[in-house]
Amino acid sequence: MQQQYKRLYDSRHYLLMLLPGILYYLIFHYAPMYGVIIAFKDFNMFQGIWGSPWASQSGFYNFIELFQSPEFFRVIRNTILLSFYLILFSFPMPILLALSLNEARNGIWKRSVQTITYLPHFISTVVICGMIFNFLSLDGMINQIASWLGAERIQYLLMPEYFRTIFITSDIWQTIGWGSILYLAALSGIDTSLYEAARIDGANRWHQIIHINIPALIPTIVILLIFNIGNLMQISFEKVLLLYQPNTYETADVIGTYVYRRGIIGTQFSFATAVGLFQSAIGFAMIMLANWSARKLTSNSLW
Repeated sequence: MQQQYKRLYDSRHYLLMLLPGILYYLIFHYAPMYGVIIAFKDFNMFQGIWGSPWASQSGFYNFIELFQSPEFFRVIRNTILLSFYLILFSFPMPILLALSLNEARNGIWKRSVQTITYLPHFISTVVICGMIFNFLSLDGMINQIASWLGAERIQYLLMPEYFRTIFITSDIWQTIGWGSILYLAALSGIDTSLYEAARIDGANRWHQIIHINIPALIPTIVILLIFNIGNLMQISFEKVLLLYQPNTYETADVIGTYVYRRGIIGTQFSFATAVGLFQSAIGFAMIMLANWSARKLTSNSLW
């Protein structure tokens, strides 16, 4: 026991450095969690959380209303599809970019590509969406090029069949450079003697990528994939809100925008909290399942 106290005392400076982060999560993430109680109540802001009456049907009225809502399956479908397409198309792109940059031998070219691909990450979502509107408007660059080629001008952002393509493509452009940083760091940690041994055995650069680089990236890929699967129900609310229109609700309306319309604009706070709690429960189950699957298949996991 004395040794444990001594170790804590010797580590007091490191523990003190952890204190601001611990306080941040306790105050702003854990303490407000008691507010989920309003999901089971008929919340009235003048009566407060504890003063508001419990919702009917044993407190599950808001959840029953959610599952019986005609919009429920639409927002669930759109959320899952957008998240799935992000994992399918956007998630591998930083890996491919990192592998490509790792093979680049021209330092100036490599640094230039890195800088150009990193820049969109530092542009705010509002500006990104403004650029998308400008590019895809009737007088925008895309329609100008299409017009020169003899094609008709299209209102892309008013057509639901184009929304997912626009959303995924812009996400790739915005995240590919920044997302490649972790993979480049993992590649930089590979022992160069492995490449030398592979070249002696007759392996070309493609064989080195397959048998050295990709296995070295697997732990990083697995961890980030688990996080992405855990966020399956947490699609980017701000970007969807800025891009979607009533005409595109069919393919663009997700859980976050649905909660915003009914909870914030419609002041149905109990219903919005019930939707958020359902969303978090599904996310928790998904990350547990993804972590268990990763541990069984690759021996790499969060815990």
